[in-house]
Amino acid sequence: MRPLSLLAALVVSSTLLVTPAAATADIKALQDPAVCDPIDPAACLLPFPNDFLTVADPATATGRRVSFAPAAMPVTVAGTPIDPAEWNRNDGFSPGSMLLARVPGLDLGRTGAAPITDIGRSLDRDAPIVLLDAHTGERWPYWAELDANAPADRQLLIIRPARNLREGHRYLVALRGLRDAGGAPIPPGAAFAAVAGPPLPAGHELAARQRQLAPVLRQLHRHGVRDPYLAWDFTVASEQNLAGRALSMRDQALRALGGRSPAFEVTALTEFTPEQDAQIARRVEGIVRVPSFLDRPGGPTGSRLNYGPDGRPAQLPGNEQLARFRCEIPRTALDRPVRVSLYGHGLLGRHTEVGAGNVKTMAQEHGFAFCATPWIGMAEDDIPTVLSSFADMSRFPAVPDRSQQGFLNAIFLGRAMTARDGFASHDAFRAAGRPLIDTRKGLVYDGNSQGGILGGALVALSPDIRLGVLGVTGMNYSTLFNRSSDAAPFQQVFDRSYPDKLDQQLVLALIQMLWDRGETNGYAAHLTDSPYPGTPRHQVLMQVAFADHQVAMVSADVKARTIGARVLWPAVEEGRSQDRVPYWGIKRARGAAWPGSALVVWDSGTPAPPLTNTPPTQGTDPHEDPRRTPAAQLQKSVFLKTGIVADVCGGAPCLTSAHP
Repeated sequence: MRPLSLLAALVVSSTLLVTPAAATADIKALQDPAVCDPIDPAACLLPFPNDFLTVADPATATGRRVSFAPAAMPVTVAGTPIDPAEWNRNDGFSPGSMLLARVPGLDLGRTGAAPITDIGRSLDRDAPIVLLDAHTGERWPYWAELDANAPADRQLLIIRPARNLREGHRYLVALRGLRDAGGAPIPPGAAFAAVAGPPLPAGHELAARQRQLAPVLRQLHRHGVRDPYLAWDFTVASEQNLAGRALSMRDQALRALGGRSPAFEVTALTEFTPEQDAQIARRVEGIVRVPSFLDRPGGPTGSRLNYGPDGRPAQLPGNEQLARFRCEIPRTALDRPVRVSLYGHGLLGRHTEVGAGNVKTMAQEHGFAFCATPWIGMAEDDIPTVLSSFADMSRFPAVPDRSQQGFLNAIFLGRAMTARDGFASHDAFRAAGRPLIDTRKGLVYDGNSQGGILGGALVALSPDIRLGVLGVTGMNYSTLFNRSSDAAPFQQVFDRSYPDKLDQQLVLALIQMLWDRGETNGYAAHLTDSPYPGTPRHQVLMQVAFADHQVAMVSADVKARTIGARVLWPAVEEGRSQDRVPYWGIKRARGAAWPGSALVVWDSGTPAPPLTNTPPTQGTDPHEDPRRTPAAQLQKSVFLKTGIVADVCGGAPCLTSAHP
C-alpha cells in the first residue's frame, strides 16, 4: 500500500496546495440555525451523522435525503466551502460512519466508555454511550476514542461501529453519565438541556428542534436511557444508494456483451527462456475495451460519472475505457493449463505489480495465471487527483466515480479471461495447439493492500468470481487514514488546507459517504451470504499482518464481523492481543479445514500497534510478509481451488517467514 515516490514531488507542488493567507486563516462558517444543529455548537455539522442534516424524500429508498447546505460545510483556509452537491445525492450516511461529537473535558476512562480493547463493554446495560437500531431495538457494538491528533480544545469524541450498520436503518445515539478527568459529572450544554427539558413556547428558537428530537428521546427512554448529555438520530444509506451506480453500470455493460467476451487487443507478447525467468514463461499485455460511464472521452483522471435522465450512470455515445492489462503465465502452464485469477495492486500503484516476485512464485508453485488492470480512481495516474482532493474536498467525488469505472474494467478483464471466445482463443494464450489457461474452473481473485480494500467491492459486484483472497486487508478509509503510515504525504496537504483537527475528522467522515461507492465498506453487507441480484454467493479468505503499519488490522476485524468471516483459531500467541477478549464478536474456526470465509492473522513479531488513532511506528512493518510466506501462499492456493481455509500452521498461531 506504499505510495509512489511521485507523491513527494507533488506534495511540494504549488499547483496542488492552497496557500494560507493571514486574512483568511481564521474564517469560520457562521452557525446558521436553519442549517446547523444547535445541540452541539462546536461545529455546524455536529453531532455527525445526523438526520437533522436530511430532509424527507419519498422518492428515495429510505424516505430521507441528505441536504447539506454550503454554509454548513468545512472550509479551506482560503474560505472555500466543500461543494455539497454530490453528497446531497445520498439517502443516508455511511454504514461504517464514525459518530462525532464535541464533549469539552471528557475523560473516557473515568466515564467508563468502551475502549478499542474491550468492545463488549459497549453492550453493557449501563454503558455511557448507547448506539441503538431504531428498527429492531438492538444495541450495536462500537468502541470510543478521543482524537489523539487534536489539541484538547478541538478534540472530538469518535465512536466507531465495530460492525457495519445495517443499510437503510435508522439509529439512535445517546451519551450519558459523562465525566471529566477529576471524575466530576459533565452537565449537558444549554441548548440540548433546553431541547430535552419541558415544552418550549411555540416562538422559541429551539422549539422546532425540540419537536424533532422528542420521538428520539421517548424511544431511548423506553430502552432505559434517561437524562442524556446528548442524543440524536441518523439514517444509514440504502443498498440502492450505496451500490446502485456500480450495479447499473455492470448490468448495462454485460447485457450489451450478450455472453460474449469483450473486445480486446494484445499489444505485447514477451517469451522468457528459463534462464531469463525460471517462473514465468510468457507475459501478455494489451487492452480490453470497456463501456465508459465517465463524463470525459476515455475517462481520464478527474473524470466524473455521467448521469442520464433517469438518474442512472449513462454511457456517452461511443465513449470507451481502454483498460490496460498484463498477464503472467507460469512455466507450469506449458505442461497443463492453469487456473485464471485477477490480481489487485496496492495503493495508487500500477497493474504491473502483477509481475512482483511473490505473485510469480504463487503462479508457478501453485498453478495460476494472474492478470491485472489498473485500479483507476486509485491508481498511479490518479495521484494528482487524490492528493489535490486533500487541498479542496470538492474535487474528491472524482475518486469514487472513477473507482466504480475501475470495478467495471476489472469485471470485463475477468470476463475476457474466462469466456470461450476470450483470451483462451488467442494465440498469445495458446501453445502447441492448446490453451495455456483453464477457463472451465472459473475465475478467482487475489489482491493485497489496496487490492484487499477495493478487492472486496469487486468480489461483491462480480458475477464471475466466487472465491477471493483479500491480503493485508481492511475497509473504511475514514478509519484507516489516521492509523496508516501511508497517510503522511496526504496529511501534509490536509494540514495546510484544513488545519483545524476538528474539521479534519468531519471531512474524513464526509468523504466516507462517497468513498463507500469505491471501496469494500459500501459493499460489505453483500460480500458473502447476501449477494446482489445476478451475483453468486462469495467466500473470501482475509489474510492480515499483525501490527500492520499501513492497513490497520482493527479495520479487518470490523470487516470480518460484518461479512460473517470466522477467525482461524488460535489466532495469535498468548499475550499478543491487547484485547480483553481477543477478536471479540468474531466466531472461531478450529480444525484442519474451514469451509467458509475466514480471517487469518499472520504474525511477524512486530510490536502491537498503538491503541489511539495514530499509525504504528515500532518495529519493522510486516505489511508485505504474509504474501511472501510459503505457508500463506499454500493457504491461498488451497482456498482458491477448493473454498477450504486450510490450517497450514499445525494448530498453532500462524507466523510469517520474517518472524524471528
